[in-house]
Amino acid sequence: MGFICGFSIATGAAARLLSGYDSYGNICGQKNVKVEGIVNSGLDLTHKKYVFFLDPCNIDLVHQKIKSLALCVSACPRKELKTLADIQKFAETNGSTLCSYELQPSEYTTDPAATKLCPKYPVPESAPIPFFHRCAPVNISCYAKFAEALITFVSDSSVLHRLISGVMTSKEIIMGLCLLSLVLSMILMVIIRYISRVLVWILTILVILGSLGGTGVLWWLYAKERISASAVETQIAKDNLQAVLIYAIAATIFTVVLFLIMLVMRKRVALTIALFHVAGKVFIHLPLLVFQPFWTFFVLILFWTYWITVLLFLGTTGSPVPNEEGFVEFRMVGPLKYMWWYHLVGLIWISEFILACQQMTVAGAVVTYYFTREKRNLPFTPILASVNRLVCYHLGTVAKGSFIITLVKIPRMILMYIHTQLKGKENACARCMLKACICCLWCLEKCLTYLNQNAYTATAINSTNFCTSAKDAFVILVENALRVAAINTVGDFMLFLGKVLIVCSTGLAGIMLLNYQRDYTIWVLPLIIVCLFAFLVAHCFLSIYEMVVDVLFLCFAIDTKYNDGSPGREFYMDKVLMEFVENSRKSMKEAGRGGGAEGRELKPMASGASSS
Repeated sequence: MGFICGFSIATGAAARLLSGYDSYGNICGQKNVKVEGIVNSGLDLTHKKYVFFLDPCNIDLVHQKIKSLALCVSACPRKELKTLADIQKFAETNGSTLCSYELQPSEYTTDPAATKLCPKYPVPESAPIPFFHRCAPVNISCYAKFAEALITFVSDSSVLHRLISGVMTSKEIIMGLCLLSLVLSMILMVIIRYISRVLVWILTILVILGSLGGTGVLWWLYAKERISASAVETQIAKDNLQAVLIYAIAATIFTVVLFLIMLVMRKRVALTIALFHVAGKVFIHLPLLVFQPFWTFFVLILFWTYWITVLLFLGTTGSPVPNEEGFVEFRMVGPLKYMWWYHLVGLIWISEFILACQQMTVAGAVVTYYFTREKRNLPFTPILASVNRLVCYHLGTVAKGSFIITLVKIPRMILMYIHTQLKGKENACARCMLKACICCLWCLEKCLTYLNQNAYTATAINSTNFCTSAKDAFVILVENALRVAAINTVGDFMLFLGKVLIVCSTGLAGIMLLNYQRDYTIWVLPLIIVCLFAFLVAHCFLSIYEMVVDVLFLCFAIDTKYNDGSPGREFYMDKVLMEFVENSRKSMKEAGRGGGAEGRELKPMASGASSS
């Protein structure tokens, strides 16, 4: 990727991107070399530093470019120019000629070709884009027209204009609500620790009552429909009765299965509660964990900015080639024109690598916390210590794990692209096979992501390589499948409700603050923006919480395998988890199953792992 960036800069793409170039291949703000067969090329444009489009709103969505003649000018029009006379006066006053190079300002109002060689009027007020030397319209109506082409469901363009103006007038409120969602997410992370026990049981009871209520209502509807069907013998009534019966039977089966699952997993729910409680303590001892999403997001933004910049470089690199309209385009020839494919793979791989670095950092910090008996003896900054270990020893592990995810993600994205391109053209069988392949790859990607996260935890504990850690983590997860299921179902559902709570709270605050605008149509876009941002923020914070719980579970599983609480083999775990272990032992003794399923914990991860 470094070679791609260096190549694009060396071939002049950076100068063309930053300074801009006109339709004849001239780079604005400098002397240029003549392009064979192109008139108006090779000009000295030292004093003309800005690119000006004669029709900036004429956007070709298919080829992602502005379908307009581009010229280099010395200044952008800072006010609207309504006639050719205004354009001529602007050229004479500011020395900035907005018409084609072969036309002199004195000929703007007399030459018949001026209507084609001069900008489409009225010329909108424009201003140069910082760092990129392009004249861009100040009025948002041009961007609204662009959005109309993208958003096909908006039939009335005036509605879209009002939506965009609503965002512009409510930008302070939107920023305030985004800040509110950030504060609510941090508060929720503190609250979960203190009410985790009550919250889990409340959710469990609500699920049970909801399933019972839904099943009861369906059977009541069936009884009611049966009475009415006996009075009116019609085919529609019989179909309705049969449909309600199927729904009621399906709901009953679901409720019974749900009860059985909760009966089997009721003891594992206690472990989930204990892990959530300990996770709250982890955040108290490691407060910098709360800011981990910020650092990750910041690094991702830096990388994405670099990636987009190089992609833009690639879009302007190559040799000047005349097109069918007689203007210049820059195109790469030979194998080099496929460089952007590798650049795309780099986007996926390095993005996954950055996220994996976050997972390894969190895992290392939590492992240090868990296996330190005296919490007073914790390092001053366990997170920085974890980052140091990552950089010194585990970058290869993280690179391999993220590469495996990339290998699965790329075929899925290719299949999704094929599916969208063939939409409406393929037969039902091909469509079904494509969707099945996409679904299978998505499931595989999610499973590998979860396994990778646990492999990083195993690496943080044992300092083993990626493959060994992944194998050990897989064995642990299989042997504790019921506990893993309980943590992932109950825990994830709890955190999902937390996300919903933050989104609803932020949305309600938004409705109250936007209430001063009686045009309810323009509420939509600001509220959507705020709610999406609130969900993103809540997801970032609570996903860290979920990550900490998963790491704690793996540490707990290893601790209970190698230690039994006897002298010399004391537990490392928190008192809350010790209470869970003691309660499990008492219940097993009372049931007379000292060596039963509940007693099976873990097999050794490595021959010398007891030293951990």
